[in-house]
Amino acid sequence: MAGTAVELEVDGRAVRLSNPDKVYYPERGFTKRDVAEYYLAVAPGVLRGLRNRPTTLQRFPDGVEGEFFYQKRAPKGLPDWLPTARIAFPSGRSADEICPTEPAAVLWAANLGCLTFHPWPVRRDDTEHPDELRIDLDPQPGTDFRDAVTAAHELRALLEEHGLRGWPKTSGGRGLHVYVPLEPRWTFTDCRHAVIALGRELARRMPGRVTTAWWKEERGETIFVDYNQMARDRTIASPYSLRARPRATASAPLRWEELDEVSPADFDLRTLPERFRELGDLHADMEDHAFTLDALLELYAHQDEGDLPYPPDHPKMPGEPARVQPSRARKH
Repeated sequence: MAGTAVELEVDGRAVRLSNPDKVYYPERGFTKRDVAEYYLAVAPGVLRGLRNRPTTLQRFPDGVEGEFFYQKRAPKGLPDWLPTARIAFPSGRSADEICPTEPAAVLWAANLGCLTFHPWPVRRDDTEHPDELRIDLDPQPGTDFRDAVTAAHELRALLEEHGLRGWPKTSGGRGLHVYVPLEPRWTFTDCRHAVIALGRELARRMPGRVTTAWWKEERGETIFVDYNQMARDRTIASPYSLRARPRATASAPLRWEELDEVSPADFDLRTLPERFRELGDLHADMEDHAFTLDALLELYAHQDEGDLPYPPDHPKMPGEPARVQPSRARKH
């Protein structure tokens, strides 16, 4: 039996939690109620990453060992206090996605089996101009979190050389994410080009250790700068989001000074609330900054290497190279 429904209260709003004893993380026995109480404990931090952002819900109705799906369109039964925003997909179609504005929205989604929140890098009052540059340092086979940390230190220096500041966090897996708050006046294409420029310069400074190669067969044992995470309709797990891993790890904001001391396994459903109570939201001051992309777009232009392939579900884009896997192209 999963148990009788309960109500949890947050900021004066009651949210119904059905089947609170349903197990979501079998390896550690964590239940739906554990998930909800986790999100209550880190509510100010998780909401900062989601506030007014169109958000895709990664739902696991039967826990991490069951089927999951991404809910892009606002679910049925949406409360009248939870706003939405219309976003446009690369196909030209559109959808209304939820835009959390209060902690109760996070609990409401958790009741639907949402473990991981995937917010767009835009706000609902301007869905065409990102206000966050998101740099995904993705370890390839043969590399690990420590290699991502080494790349992140070089990335920090590179950002500072261009008048920018980054805020790092664990992905909840093996990788690292670095965010740069932006003035919302550049397009998705501009932001994607800015990450390509950063990735190419990192690869130049760290040959054989960092790559922007889209095709896996060309990456080798490197850290892949996944520039397509800044393409339209691409999102990454928000700060404090739980991940669908047996140990219930979470995406944890970090200070640069602790990168060499931590491991992704340090941050999970049990430990991250304790850290939050002690340190608060380490990325709270992101809200006080907004940087320009001018220097990175100038770097992209000076590199004079052109664009890189888009994800397969995107229409062919101007200036994009052939979207053909190199080993297949050589056979023709």
